[in-house]
Amino acid sequence: MADGDDSSAIWKGKPIAEGEWAGWSAYSGDPFEDLTGPFYCRTDDSGQVVCAFRAERRHMNGSGAMHGGCLLTFVDYAIFMIARDALIDSGSVTASMNAEFIDGSREGELIEARGEVVRAGGSMVFLRGLVTTGERPLLNFSAIIKKIRRKS
Repeated sequence: MADGDDSSAIWKGKPIAEGEWAGWSAYSGDPFEDLTGPFYCRTDDSGQVVCAFRAERRHMNGSGAMHGGCLLTFVDYAIFMIARDALIDSGSVTASMNAEFIDGSREGELIEARGEVVRAGGSMVFLRGLVTTGERPLLNFSAIIKKIRRKS
């Protein structure tokens, strides 16, 4: 998903009908996220947005654990998915993102992000959340998204 993208279609994911990701949606349009992912999103039974991806060899660092930059890229994707209802009529960019690494992840693990909008104002959206694999927390985050006027 491109920060500040003018396309209204960015908030409409492509539904996945089969395989591991059946019932999820895939979003594209951000070249870096497309290269790093694929990342997926869905709304769970409680109405909470869940973002996920499967850890692959290409996501690992030289020590065999997930690269921190990969997790941060995933969080940058997740904050826009979590805040999408608050961003539907505006462009947007990441203004601030804070994260604390808690544990490492290994190849093959399912990585999930869940979070909440703490406050959505006229120009800023404040969020917080947690990235996990199974019951194990990997990273906690907070972020601010700045709403911007769409380019003409």
